[in-house]
Amino acid sequence: MIFGKAGFGGAVADFEAAVSAQDAKRSGKAFVRLQETFGQARESELLDGGPRLAAVLEQVPPAPRAVVAVLVGACVERGADAELCAPGVLAGLRWALEQAVAFADAWAATGGGAFPAPDGGEPGPELVERAGFEAAVGWSTLSQWEMAAVAMLNHPGVRREAGSRGDALRLLGAVERASGLELKSLAHALLVLDDEPLVALHRTSGTGYLLRISGIGDNFQLHTLLADALIGGGHVEGHAPSPQEAAVCRETPGQVETVGSFDLVAPDGELIWNEGAPADIPVVDGVRLLVLDEPSYRRTWPAGRFFPGMRGNALLERALDQEETERWYAHVSPAGNTTG
Repeated sequence: MIFGKAGFGGAVADFEAAVSAQDAKRSGKAFVRLQETFGQARESELLDGGPRLAAVLEQVPPAPRAVVAVLVGACVERGADAELCAPGVLAGLRWALEQAVAFADAWAATGGGAFPAPDGGEPGPELVERAGFEAAVGWSTLSQWEMAAVAMLNHPGVRREAGSRGDALRLLGAVERASGLELKSLAHALLVLDDEPLVALHRTSGTGYLLRISGIGDNFQLHTLLADALIGGGHVEGHAPSPQEAAVCRETPGQVETVGSFDLVAPDGELIWNEGAPADIPVVDGVRLLVLDEPSYRRTWPAGRFFPGMRGNALLERALDQEETERWYAHVSPAGNTTG
């Protein structure tokens, strides 16, 4: 078989044609070339290749499918259209999670024991014998699907259109409950909120604020951005992050050491942990409601973004008037009832 053009673009074309023709031998050779030529790919080849590979993902055999998805994610990270690439990748993610649930069930039913690490590649004979080939592949390739899916979910347009995020979260929860496996990056990416209203009540001053949050991966990032908007903006007293600390939580690369400005508290007095996500903040009357208490101890961490490729922000829309503030405070436990 004579291949077409050299380079990544040629490998994409050959792989696409071979997969569509169900030519296993030719697609296997093109699959190797995809990996060999990606590092030297031109920008135009990446922009074109990502969507084309994503479009044939469903037809790729289970074992190499996750590697192709990772290549699609890498194309997106270098400029390919995430919204064109995402449907194929997210469909593949759901398939892998479904198979991983089946794997966990089969593993428990055939003697249990410590679960093998999902380290990619084709599963060994023991895994296949105990769970079946597709279930074993789904389990083994979870880390690759996580990588590919997060590359898609870095983009707000994908998050807006990804109506299946709830299904993926449900399946991810089922995998974790059955096996103890935690895919933290994937879980946080699936939980990211965009254009989400947030009411923050600053207990010390008795004031309240309406903000809108987008693209925030964890509550460390949210914490710094809230402190910048409210303390840095001159609305409440406290420790304001530096401009650099706030910038790395929005879109500037890197990390900068910062100091906590608040305790983040749910209306019922439960602590909202920095390690969690903004989706952990309870919804009250259709809006997420957060109480900002004085920090109970000094805590430092490297300010930055949980997802370096995702832009985040917490925009202050307005201060609430006294009547609005009192209405929201009616949903809040008294000070001193904080638990964690």
